[in-house]
Amino acid sequence: MKRLRVAVLTHPTLVPPESREGYSEQEAHVWKTEFDVVATLRELGHDVRVLPVANELTLIRETVEQWKPDIFFNLLEEFLGRQEFDHHVVSFLELMQVPYTGCHTRGLILARDKALSKKLLAYHHLLVPKFAVFPRDRRVVRPKALEFPLIVKSLVKESSLGISQASIVDNDEKLRDRVAFIHQRIGSDAIAEQYIDGRELYAGMMGNARVDVLPVWELLFENLPPGAARIATAHVKHNPDYQERRGIFQQAAEDLTPALRQQVINTSRRIARILDLDGYNRIDYRLSEDGKLYFLEANPNPDLAASEEFASAAEAAGWSYPELIERILRLGLKR
Repeated sequence: MKRLRVAVLTHPTLVPPESREGYSEQEAHVWKTEFDVVATLRELGHDVRVLPVANELTLIRETVEQWKPDIFFNLLEEFLGRQEFDHHVVSFLELMQVPYTGCHTRGLILARDKALSKKLLAYHHLLVPKFAVFPRDRRVVRPKALEFPLIVKSLVKESSLGISQASIVDNDEKLRDRVAFIHQRIGSDAIAEQYIDGRELYAGMMGNARVDVLPVWELLFENLPPGAARIATAHVKHNPDYQERRGIFQQAAEDLTPALRQQVINTSRRIARILDLDGYNRIDYRLSEDGKLYFLEANPNPDLAASEEFASAAEAAGWSYPELIERILRLGLKR
């Protein structure tokens, strides 16, 4: 690929330093994705500018008019302090008629709403957990058909925000308490869904009109406390010390039958079409103990750090990390 002008969009608190030297693993964990992407783009020979965007879009407009980038590499996960507003930045890029990486606006909107995505997939006869939405400022009344145990999450927040072992509830009092926690502490509506005990599987996808599904990946837990559920809490995802202490890691899913692997591939492609996903995405599944594959959620623009599951799955598919970043650039340019 020719040398490109690449403007990298990121939150101001995540602008990476020039070097990792002098930073602890926990400190570097916060901006590792931004560091890996920016450093790799520069190693590939591209001209890179990092644009910190938080509450206004003026910097994007000025960059388009004055620097004329070939493409924006979108690493933003929120706008105006709200994760569910990230699609507004993508809409602005579309209005400016400039190429960008990652998922487009419609896919972001459909996927970010955990209830809406489940409704759409259930309509198309895909297996999803039973669920109910509990809006703020309303009484918490559990539908009779929604049986315990349940797991309570934010309806729109990503990155396991608000998820802990206490998110799994087994009676109405705990359900009310956890919904109140999501309303008050996380600041969003809540969704409570059937808790599926089983294996946590991930399927990375890349493509616009045609989708390639990466090797199936799995989140594994080797040393959880007795009675703890195998769920991707905030600590599991974002605390390296906790990950090491509890033996939490990711790897290619083993012992899946060829039929099940093909089911994951076919289902992921169907989900991409139904939710109108393009660019690069990850679908999260639960494989129940009786072998049923449940859709949990779709993650447009998943974590691109070189050590995370998406890049690891791409490497297993034969793509080095620099090749992965180049492919993502090409997908953005082709759109």
